[in-house]
Amino acid sequence: MVWVLSLAAAAGAVVVFLVLRLWVVLHSRGVTPRESLSLVVVAGSGGHTTEILRLLESLSSAYSPRHYILADTDEMSAKKINSFELDRANRDSSTMRTRYYLHRIPRSREVQQSWLSTVISTLHSMWVSFPLIYRVKPDLVLCNGPGTCVPICISALLLGILGIKKVIIVYVESICRVETLSLSGKILLHLSDYLVVQWPTLKEKYPKSVYLGRIV
Repeated sequence: MVWVLSLAAAAGAVVVFLVLRLWVVLHSRGVTPRESLSLVVVAGSGGHTTEILRLLESLSSAYSPRHYILADTDEMSAKKINSFELDRANRDSSTMRTRYYLHRIPRSREVQQSWLSTVISTLHSMWVSFPLIYRVKPDLVLCNGPGTCVPICISALLLGILGIKKVIIVYVESICRVETLSLSGKILLHLSDYLVVQWPTLKEKYPKSVYLGRIV
C-alpha cells in the first residue's frame, strides 16, 4: 500500500511540474537579440503555401536558415518553395548565401478523413515531428493553417517544457477565415505565442488574438 501511495505522489509531482513548465513556457516571450533567427515554416497544400510564401516576402534574409516542413505527399508545395527561393536569390544577391531546407512528415489529416483515424495519424505525425524539431531547434515557428502545423507546434512547445529551448510560435490565420478560426487556429490559440488574424470580426470574437489588418 505504501509503494502505491509513493508512486501516486511521484506521478502527481511530475504532473504538477509539467503543468508549471507549460505555464512558464506559454507566458515567457523574451527573445535574445541576435543577427539571425532559425526559422521553421510549415507549408500546406493549396492556398496555405501561397499565403505563407507571400508573408515570407516581407522577411529579411536575417531569418536564416529557413526550414520548410510539408506533408510527405505534397509535391506542389515543394515546387512552389523551390521556385520562391530561387526567385528570391535572383532578385537579391544578399540572399544567395541564405540556406533553406525541405523536410517532410506524415500528413496529419487527409480531406474527409474520419476523426478517429485523424487522432491516430496526428499522433504518428507528432512522433516523427519531435525528433525533427529537436534536431533543428528553431528560434521561431511560423505557420498559417494546415493540419500539419499542429504536431510541429506541439513539438516546439515540448522543447520549452523540457527546458531544451524556448521556441516562439506564431500562427497566422488564413485570410479566408472571416468569422471563425480554423480547427488548427482554435487549438493553437491556446498554445502559440502570437495568433494573428486578418479580420476585425475575428479579433472581436477571440480577444487573445492579434489583429494587424490584411498581411497576405
